[in-house]
Amino acid sequence: MYSELKDVKVVGMAAAVSNTWDNVREFSTEDEAVINKFIKTTGVEGRYSANPRQCTSDFCFAAAEKILEEKKIPREEVGVLVFITQSSDYYLPATACVLQNRLGLSTSCIAFDVNLGCSGFTYGINIVGSLLKTSQTKYGLVLAGDTSAREKSQKIRRKFGHSAELLFGDSGTATLIENTASDPILVSSHTDGAGYKAIIAPYEAFRNPDRPASEIPGTRMDDIEVFNFATSEATAQINDYMEKQKKNPEDYDCLVLHQANLMILKRIGKKTGFPKEKVLISLDRFGNTSSSSIPITLVYKYGDCDDERMINALCCGFGVGLSWSTVALPIDVKDILPLVHTDEFFEDGYPREEIEE
Repeated sequence: MYSELKDVKVVGMAAAVSNTWDNVREFSTEDEAVINKFIKTTGVEGRYSANPRQCTSDFCFAAAEKILEEKKIPREEVGVLVFITQSSDYYLPATACVLQNRLGLSTSCIAFDVNLGCSGFTYGINIVGSLLKTSQTKYGLVLAGDTSAREKSQKIRRKFGHSAELLFGDSGTATLIENTASDPILVSSHTDGAGYKAIIAPYEAFRNPDRPASEIPGTRMDDIEVFNFATSEATAQINDYMEKQKKNPEDYDCLVLHQANLMILKRIGKKTGFPKEKVLISLDRFGNTSSSSIPITLVYKYGDCDDERMINALCCGFGVGLSWSTVALPIDVKDILPLVHTDEFFEDGYPREEIEE
């Protein structure tokens, strides 16, 4: 499905991580040959890890605060907040409601969570842009991120060995969208729920609340199915998008893909005709950061630049669902802020069992 977002534009982007960067070679229990193969295949050399008390919302909060303060945005003019994650603070209420209060936004603000992963950022642009055009508010926030590397329980201390466990990193991002005169933004989005088992955490929710002892905890992924899906469906969507827009890779400053793994990024770049230097890579530093991987990649590339120039970034998110989405975002480099580091977390006042490190 194609959606045309008229008179909305991205006017701010920020990303936040902890101060803790872990080198794969240091925290993995695998031998050197296995780690070398993992790094060569995935491109992941390390990742930022949330501290035990930090949640995705803490990183998104820090990123949003940075934008609102730097750009001096009146908080009462932010009327839409969508929090996109698969690692929310609570089963209920929606974490977006907590973030609305933490950020000091008006009670007239629409705030809700969206349970999406790898395609979450591009879907979020569509959602917030559409809501802005049906309201009278001036600004909307897309808050996207995940803490896939952090254990839910402090009691769990798994040894990291399996490649899927080494792949993911923790982060949160904020993207500010303004309701203002501008060229239309076109978004292409697809879903194929027949592939829902390709990436799934089947236990410890309402469908299967109790995990059998014989079953592994957490998320499981069919690597071959995900690779085939990403390199076929995402590629086809990007090529169709460029054809519909009557553009080619020369018309874009960069191709920003969900940072799944290096093999997938190289394959999609080649099949869509983008030169290697235009396919942005950030997973060497951050790992696979799920819904935040596209904005954090733009922050990694442009956040420390002093330029004042417009870029046209072709963005494609793909993965869990299965779902995939593509959007071309014009954005001024000066509106992409430097990476934020924070170890702060939200104190909600509820008692918790403290675990000794």
